[in-house]
Amino acid sequence: MDFDDYVRTRGPGLVRLGRLLTGDRHQGEDLVQDVLARAFVRWERIAADGQPDAYLRRALVNASISRWRRPSSREVAVAAPEDTADPMDLGDAAAERDAAWRLIRGLPAKQRAAVVLRYYEDLDDAAIAVLLNCSQPTVRSQVKRALDTLRTRLEPDRALNGGRA
Repeated sequence: MDFDDYVRTRGPGLVRLGRLLTGDRHQGEDLVQDVLARAFVRWERIAADGQPDAYLRRALVNASISRWRRPSSREVAVAAPEDTADPMDLGDAAAERDAAWRLIRGLPAKQRAAVVLRYYEDLDDAAIAVLLNCSQPTVRSQVKRALDTLRTRLEPDRALNGGRA
């Protein structure tokens, strides 16, 4: 498959993963664009390997973690007024999903990547370990720490909302 066909078919999934890794739509799109620009130069070698999805997922995860480490990336993205919806217009399920993603965005980069790869991309520990360049126990540890942090952050919200998160 040539580069253009690949991007046409898999591009939306890569953008979705980039958005989830960065916690921001625009930063996610920029991340994917940067990774695809670097991959374009090596596309023949990447495609010949037979696993371009795995290669690009790993590149996205690595680029996301590298961005997080840069001092300029410590900015907190805030929705512009025109991007926000009236909470009364959202259904309960959509509001809860939005709240969950806000909490996930607050996780450290590797924990966020582990959670996204586990629960959104539905990858097992072995695949995540390869993508994050760590051991399977480290993956489990990152996911456990992330879930513990999320639970801790949910408890005050539940108390304020009468038991509902």
